[in-house]
Amino acid sequence: MIEVKHISKRFRTPLVPEGRFAGVRALFSRKYKEKVAVDDISFCIGQGEFVGYIGPNGAGKSTTIKMLTGILHPSTGEVAIGGRSPHRDRRHVVRGLGVVFGQRTQLWWDLPTRDSYDILAAMYKLRERDKARKLAEMNDLLGLGEFMDTPVRKLSLGQRMRADLAAALLHDPAILFLDEPTIGLDVIAKKNIRGFLKTINRELGKTILLTTHDMDDIEELCQRVMVINHGRLAYDGSIPDLRSRIGLPTVIRVSFREPLPERLETDGAPFSIAGRNGLELTLQCNRQDIPAMDVLRHVSQWGEIADVHMEEPAFEEIIHKVY
Repeated sequence: MIEVKHISKRFRTPLVPEGRFAGVRALFSRKYKEKVAVDDISFCIGQGEFVGYIGPNGAGKSTTIKMLTGILHPSTGEVAIGGRSPHRDRRHVVRGLGVVFGQRTQLWWDLPTRDSYDILAAMYKLRERDKARKLAEMNDLLGLGEFMDTPVRKLSLGQRMRADLAAALLHDPAILFLDEPTIGLDVIAKKNIRGFLKTINRELGKTILLTTHDMDDIEELCQRVMVINHGRLAYDGSIPDLRSRIGLPTVIRVSFREPLPERLETDGAPFSIAGRNGLELTLQCNRQDIPAMDVLRHVSQWGEIADVHMEEPAFEEIIHKVY
């Protein structure tokens, strides 16, 4: 569905000279500063994949999305969406794309939400029955009925995001690009948006590329994650593989029924005792080096185990380690 080959994007900004007659000198001799926003990135995304595209601010995420949608042209390299170039054959390509930018809306601010859908349907040359069918489908999934006649400017942030998602899917695109779709939303609104995205990916087969700073979005929704940093692709794979590559420790809290011996020997096993509080031990291990069950078998020699609680490293810690 999406094929990216060695794309780069460079921006040139003029340097403003200083001193006397600086403006006059700039007319005849202008110098530029070049910034590399995206640097030699390649990847492929297949039909029906849900991919997270993450990185720090300024890493090149939004620039990549704009090149994939044809808004920007790559300085070098090629992008193909369904075998076509989005900047050479933009009209054809965008009919198969839906795009949502969390900090901008594609709806008309002062018009009722319903009117925005009418305008978009006319732009995409949808037949009335196709528009009605799609809006009915989106209403079932997103509950649009409660605000269809409300001006967009009066919608809450969660309502506007639901309305924007419906607008992006009105023409039934095969691919959906999402840039920070849950930014600023409360817990309930985020849960609703995530549930909707799961549904359209798993039941309707939509291919989704998601950029976000919310790591809960990535863990809950994505089967695959790509990490971009300083314009370059630092990682492309599954979340479990990323966890294992980084090697942050798993924390195991073990409670015992009776007091423990004063001296606890690990006998060189690849785990450590991070804390001891009465009948509870806090252990750390890398599960690539030793399975959790082997750790528990070892510590059961010290006494009868009453309870076990295991904590994997937070995904945010893993991402910070990549950056």
